[in-house]
Amino acid sequence: MLLYIHIPFCDSKCYYCSFNSYVDKYHLKEKYVEKLCEELEFELKNNQKHLKSIFIGGGTPSSIKAQFYEEIFNLLKDYITNTTEITIEANPNSATKEWLEKLYILGANRVSFGVQSFNNDKLRFLGRNHNKNSAISAIQNAICIGFNSVNCDIIYGISIDSKELIEEDLRVAAALGVHHISSYQLTLEEGTKFWNMQEVCVENEELARFVIDMLKTLGYTQYEISNFAKNNNYKSIHNRGYWEYKEYLGVGCGAVGRVGNQRYYKPKIIEEYLKNPLFKEFEELSKEDIQIEKILLGLRCEVGFDIDLIVDSNRAKLDLLQEQKKIYIANNRVYNQDYLLSDEIALYLIR
Repeated sequence: MLLYIHIPFCDSKCYYCSFNSYVDKYHLKEKYVEKLCEELEFELKNNQKHLKSIFIGGGTPSSIKAQFYEEIFNLLKDYITNTTEITIEANPNSATKEWLEKLYILGANRVSFGVQSFNNDKLRFLGRNHNKNSAISAIQNAICIGFNSVNCDIIYGISIDSKELIEEDLRVAAALGVHHISSYQLTLEEGTKFWNMQEVCVENEELARFVIDMLKTLGYTQYEISNFAKNNNYKSIHNRGYWEYKEYLGVGCGAVGRVGNQRYYKPKIIEEYLKNPLFKEFEELSKEDIQIEKILLGLRCEVGFDIDLIVDSNRAKLDLLQEQKKIYIANNRVYNQDYLLSDEIALYLIR
């Protein structure tokens, strides 16, 4: 079982961010953690399963005081072992050395920094509230403290980007010794400041391939369309669990979970969540829904998917794709040769 915990608070709203987060609800932080713990305790007791991984995301988890996590980790202690991966997201601007040390002592063993760039002009363009130096300090602190894995998010594909700028971002991250890099091409999401500014986004497959090749040169292996690790030990257990279609609990305002063939959604409006933190809206997933999702997820990463998910009438398509060296088949599983073509291959196979 996987567990996702959502912290919906942010110090500022980035221009590209569509995640469920608030920059004007600071007064609700203590009440939110109280209700979050109420929900977390209920879900853990109701499911009674060992947690293979925990991901605390947001929002910005480092925007709330480290002491607020004490009760959360106290509730988790009976459901985790020394092999449980516990990731917490952090903003370089708010993840002080003291905050990181406290979370490490509590049990977090993996930290993911929303760096996005080490270029100050690009950071301002994106609406980030940190600078190059604070990002470097945060990463150095986390490595010195002893986190098992440190991830750095890098974003590219904006109008002021160049190959030289992107290369410098990746080289700085690698030189700092980060174990994992998540490199995302900017996409415009409705409801964000960038949504009506189409000119800020440059979708470019050549640029995406440049990033992949650059990271390979720097010693990182691509194991998903946007994720790269120094070696197998640093691949995200939590993300892999999603791709393998493992069950997961979602706790917190706007969180999503799936148990069996039911996906559930928590209220996105924080005041509604606080009134009833146990409320869920359910979506029943059909057999076809699950098959399609497994194919889509499997093609995006090294996990692949079971060949039996492809109906007999489409098996000839697999043969054609294999002849064209777009996929390969091993031990009755289908694997993608080029993650950038994952959506196109999936649509071809399921229509």
